[in-house]
Amino acid sequence: MMSKRTCLLIVTTVLWLLFFVAGCGGAAKQAPKIEAEPEKTVETKTEPEKIVETQTEPEKTVETKTEPEKIVETKTEPEKTVETKTEPEKAVETKTEPETVAEQKPTVKLALKFEPNDVSTYKVIMEAQKSVLWEGSAASKPSAFKGGNTSNRSEMTFIQEIKSIDDKGNALAAITVKELKYLATVRDSVVIDFDSSRQKDKDNPMNGLIGQTYSLEITPAGQVTTVIGTREVQTAIKGSSTTAKTAQGLLKGAIVKQRHSIPALPTIDKNELSKGDHWSALNTFDFGMLGSKSYERIYKLEDIEESDKGKLAVVTMTAVSSSENAAELHKEQSTGSLSRLFDNTEDYTGSFKLDLEAGEVVKYREKIEAEWLAVDPESAQKPDEKPAALRMKALRLYDIERVD
Repeated sequence: MMSKRTCLLIVTTVLWLLFFVAGCGGAAKQAPKIEAEPEKTVETKTEPEKIVETQTEPEKTVETKTEPEKIVETKTEPEKTVETKTEPEKAVETKTEPETVAEQKPTVKLALKFEPNDVSTYKVIMEAQKSVLWEGSAASKPSAFKGGNTSNRSEMTFIQEIKSIDDKGNALAAITVKELKYLATVRDSVVIDFDSSRQKDKDNPMNGLIGQTYSLEITPAGQVTTVIGTREVQTAIKGSSTTAKTAQGLLKGAIVKQRHSIPALPTIDKNELSKGDHWSALNTFDFGMLGSKSYERIYKLEDIEESDKGKLAVVTMTAVSSSENAAELHKEQSTGSLSRLFDNTEDYTGSFKLDLEAGEVVKYREKIEAEWLAVDPESAQKPDEKPAALRMKALRLYDIERVD
């Protein structure tokens, strides 16, 4: 039978070839393959209390059904939707119920509010990283191995103007790109470095996004159901370079939905909550050859703060591994996941503040950091030598903040 050491060496060689060839999930599929899309998250919301442990970026590299990551989107889009079918992350709704209490506690409504002609400015950061590192003596390192970090990070500042509201409370919003930064690396080498505020970047294909406008339909529960007008913007970006294709990729349907959705909000029929109430939702990440993992994100209304603009709802998020999609994930992973050879740890947390009077997001952030470690058992038994090991890391970040 093949020893764990032999498996480790084989896995190492295969992983550095595939892990980096696949890119991180943000740039276009051109050499070098950087994917423009961080993991996509399509959320289905849940409801307060009875948290049910069921299951939820760059992975085959995925962006919310996070690319090259596979994500299957649950579509709720009207006919107007002009968008793609893939999304970085799969999200499945988990239903919860508020606590049973002897007396009715004061409640607040956690939902977005819209008024025609309202204008707000937001800055959103989306980031995906993955890295591979060999640890141990130089002699133990496979000759073909080359580690490093592959990542992409976009920072977009946009103006959101509410054009109209339908009888269900859904808003049609015009989104205008005001500023943009984009940084992509492949094995520690920078391949795209764009900043719209720099004069030297005015001729960069990505600068073609500045001033462009597309439209969204957004529900009070923070879900983007329709994306309109992005194809016209994509065609305005000229060229076939990696940078041009990456810029076009930033306007793909799955990425746009992830950029503007607020998954921390509960479903519209269960959004009257009291301090201390919980609700949850599932989210799945595809980590490529290391398999997919599903998490139950547990949100808690931690506090109601007073600010100079009124009351703010303060929400915290923690996550636990979920078995909701265990059968489906097992079927996917049985085709070649190498996760059984590694010890795995992860940290997945988030926070959210909502202006209750205006019904606007003040700040929302979710971040997951995962790590896999495989140690050669033979070298671990040598006291005078650092054990040979393969360490892999992945990160996904979503951060949006109102800046006006």
